[in-house]
Formats: sequence, structure tokens, C-alpha cells
Amino acid sequence: MAEEPGSTSAPATVDALVRLLAAGRYVADRSLATALLLALKLGRPLLLEGEAGVGKTELAKVVAAQLGRELIRLQCYEGLDVASAVYEWAYARQMIEIRLAEAGADAAGERGLDRDALARSIYSERFLIRRPLLRALTPGPAGPPVLLIDELDRTDEPFEAFLLELLSDFQVTIPELGVIAAPEGARPIVILTSNRTREIHDALKRRCLYHWLDYPDAARELAIVRARAPAASAALREQVVAFVQGLRGRQPSLFKPPGVAESIDWTRALLALDRELQTLSPTLIEQTLGVLLKYRDDVEVVRDELRGGGEGASP
Repeated sequence: MAEEPGSTSAPATVDALVRLLAAGRYVADRSLATALLLALKLGRPLLLEGEAGVGKTELAKVVAAQLGRELIRLQCYEGLDVASAVYEWAYARQMIEIRLAEAGADAAGERGLDRDALARSIYSERFLIRRPLLRALTPGPAGPPVLLIDELDRTDEPFEAFLLELLSDFQVTIPELGVIAAPEGARPIVILTSNRTREIHDALKRRCLYHWLDYPDAARELAIVRARAPAASAALREQVVAFVQGLRGRQPSLFKPPGVAESIDWTRALLALDRELQTLSPTLIEQTLGVLLKYRDDVEVVRDELRGGGEGASP
């Protein structure tokens, strides 16, 4: 990950890093800030696991913005392969190069086609298409980029195995070219995220620092909503957070409790309906549940409670 130990471009202390993130409207607790600071100082990737919507992806965005670095994002999905994530060859241009070489050889007559030289030519850097992982190994004008490998749990184990070389040595091996490595002292800042839909392999975890990012308590969530939706009144923010916290703590639990991202989205949606809104009503909550909850069964359960005045129904 990021700079080598002793770098002066990243905060030197946990408190300074908390302030840097806060300047980007990211409210981090000290345990997360400590894990991130260690990753920066030790030059190690940081693996963040947690429920969807708790701020894993947002952390990488804020780090890139606050350090003035390019953010390179690899969005993972099932079937992700090397050609999409690392590199591929520009086959159409290679074919044109071959045809031109053959035409030149025919014109030259007895000299013939130098096949070895042609092979070296078409498998050179000028025909290489760099995908996110390979791009991240090249520092930009502002310094090493922030590489976000997002939702790693959506890929399969063979792709995880391919990442081991990158995460341990910050290099990739291209059979036709050899090893391409990040310059010493200019390694990318690497943040990986997982929603834990499946377990990440131990071999990959050993190459990373690890942090479980949980739902925040009410006080920190209130600070997050205040930072992200400053136009909302204090009374509205408190009611939003109290209601969302109640949904997460209800028994039986919802299929997908709302994350912090949903708390922010809901607050903004409420403001879009009424900029002067001060008080939540059961009717307004019911009408906007689609912003907060993403599964029909969850919506129906909460709607029934609101209509019946059941426990947890009041804002």
C-alpha cells in the first residue's frame, strides 16, 4: 500500500488522520483510523469487511480526494478475469502490424520476414492495454494512486489467487513481457472491500491488514448524517438516526437492515420533499420506506408496524 515508512505525505498520527478524513466529511472512529494509518505507514493493503452501506467504499474515495491522488476502482463481479482487471493485448492493432510486416517482407523479396523481431514488436508496451490493476502500478503526477478493489467477495477463488502477487510484491507478471512492478517507494495505496457474501481466502488475508467495519453507534451515525446532510435540522437528524438504529436492533431482524448510506439517502430524500421538515410522522415514513429498505418483505413488515402502532413503529 501507499508510501514507504517515513513518508511525509500522509498524516503522521491517528488524530491527524481522523481530522483529514473529517475534512472530507468522513467520520471515522479511532480503530478504523488506526488500521488505515498502519496500512499507510507499513505499505500494506487494507482489507475492509462489513455490511453493505457502512462506508467501506467511501473511505477509499475520501482518502484519494484528501491526499490528492487518482482513485483507480476495480469493481468486482462473478467471472472477472485478467483481461478485464489487469491487461490485454490490442489484437486489432497487432493484426494490422503483422499485415504491414508481411507486406513489407513481400516487397523486400529475398530478405523475408523477421518473425522474431515481429514477435518482439507486437508484444511490446505500445500494444498493451492497461486495466485497473496494472494502471495502479504506475504513479501519476500527484503520486501513487489509490487502488480500490471493491466487493472482492463477488469474484471467485482463482481471481483471488491471481491477486496474491500484486498484494505481496506490488507487481504483476505478463508472460510476453515479464514482471512489471511499482517503483520502489511509490507503491499504490490499496484498499479492498468485502460484504462477506463468502469468505475471503486466508492466503489473501495474510497479505493485508484487516478491519471489520460495523454499523456505527447512534452518536457516530448522528455525526455522519450531520456531515453528509448539513441542511437537515438537528431534530430531523436525531429522529432519522433513532428510527434507523431501531430498525437495526429489532427482533426478529430485517433481511437487510439499512446501512449508513441509507440513513444519509433518507435524510436527503426527506429534505427534497420538505426543506423545513422538523418532525417525522408514520405516514411520511411509510411513504419513503423505499429509500431506506430494499426488500419487499422488510418494507411490508415495517409498514404493518407503522399502521398498527407496533413496537419500533414510532420515529
